[in-house]
Amino acid sequence: MDLDPETDLSFTRTLAVPRELIWECWTSPRHIPHFFVPRPHRVVDVDIDLRVGGRFDTTFSVEGTEMKNRGVYLELIPNEKLVFTDTYTEGWKPSPDPFMTAILLLSDAEGGGTTYTAIARHRSADTRKTHEEMGFYGGWGTVADQLEAYARGLMA
Repeated sequence: MDLDPETDLSFTRTLAVPRELIWECWTSPRHIPHFFVPRPHRVVDVDIDLRVGGRFDTTFSVEGTEMKNRGVYLELIPNEKLVFTDTYTEGWKPSPDPFMTAILLLSDAEGGGTTYTAIARHRSADTRKTHEEMGFYGGWGTVADQLEAYARGLMA
C-alpha cells in the first residue's frame, strides 16, 4: 500500500496475539469498549453492522463529555484488512466534517503473533498535522497496547 507522507499517518507493531483474535476484538461490539480509546477515556456505546456500507458507530466519554463518532465500513477482508471511515455514515450519507479513514492490516508474525499496521488517511496535510498533534502515535499506540493486553486475557 502506497502511503502519502503529506496526508497519511501509520505505525506497525507486533502483537503477541493471533490475528484471528485481533480481528474478533475489532469487529465485535462486546470487545471494543475494552481497548478502543486510551484510558481513562471510555467507550460508552458501540453499534456495528459488519458489512461493506454497514455502520461502525461509537460514543466516547472524554473528561465527562460524550463524543459520537459515526462511520461505515469500506472494506472487510476477514483476519487481514479492516477499513472504516467517518467520511460517510450508514446509507452512504456524506458526513458534514469528515476527519479520516482508518485502515488496519493484520498478518502473521513469528511465534503466533500478529503484525499490526494502523493507518490513518486524511483529506489534507492540515488534517493530518492536526491528528499528529492530537497525539496519533501515542494514542493509537496506547490503543494497540490495550488491545494486546485485553486479547491476551481472552486467551487465558
